[in-house]
Amino acid sequence: MEFTDKQAIYLQIADYVCEHILTKKWLPSDRIPSTRELGSRLEVNPNTVMRAYEFLKNMEIIHDQRGIGFFISDQAPERVLAYRKAQFLEQELPQFFKTLALLNMSLDDIKSLQIC
Repeated sequence: MEFTDKQAIYLQIADYVCEHILTKKWLPSDRIPSTRELGSRLEVNPNTVMRAYEFLKNMEIIHDQRGIGFFISDQAPERVLAYRKAQFLEQELPQFFKTLALLNMSLDDIKSLQIC
């Protein structure tokens, strides 16, 4: 995983976990890597992973079982979708529309490209 300067590393790790949930690599009730395991895999301090896990735990995307580890919560897919949609609407979409305006483009121009 390559980290960027645009977002705190713990949030990028949280996005990494969310992406694994959305792509169904990690399913509800699955145990996820320990903070040490993921820290080693991503080459970051386990405390940074723990901060990401606490963030996700507060959002009820993951939960911990004392002495066993962290697990994907049953409602994780829906919660991740809601979180990612809000993130898109608040951060990415405004920049998209700003770029469209700067380039003097409309949504019709995008539709006519038939990118998808």
